[in-house]
Amino acid sequence: MARFERALLPHLDAAYNLARWLAGSPQDADDVVQEACLRALAFFDGFHGEDGRAWLLTIVRNTCYDWLRKNRRNAQLGHPSEDLDWVADSAPDPEEEQLRNADRETVRQGLDALPADYREVLVLRELEGMSYKQIARVIDAPIGTVMSRLARARKRLMTAIAGAGRKGAGN
Repeated sequence: MARFERALLPHLDAAYNLARWLAGSPQDADDVVQEACLRALAFFDGFHGEDGRAWLLTIVRNTCYDWLRKNRRNAQLGHPSEDLDWVADSAPDPEEEQLRNADRETVRQGLDALPADYREVLVLRELEGMSYKQIARVIDAPIGTVMSRLARARKRLMTAIAGAGRKGAGN
């Protein structure tokens, strides 16, 4: 049990973050992470000390998709748009803060609009700082697929953000 805790507990925040972006709500993410931890514990004998973070996030990803299939048969993957912990700047300027909040909301909406396979690679790379090799292991795809999905996801996100900027400027 101590080996399990040392290997995987440091990665619970990353597990929750991925589950939030895939499941769409804090409550669902809690359920998914709990189920994923139970699965990880059950199969921990198969863990041989490799990358614990990638191993756990693979389990979280698979658990989340299983959970979504069972609990939301015809629903699309959810999008967590609320209650995200964004790092706030300490700048007291209200105008800058208003612009910053608008930018955050634009990015959230852009991420929300991405297909799940694009959103997951962006979350793993940009929010969790995982390498292409680690992401490939988590999503069980070749590194080339990770790279192309990231490129497409970034392009779509930039297009969405630029489109939101044009809409805002036109008002």
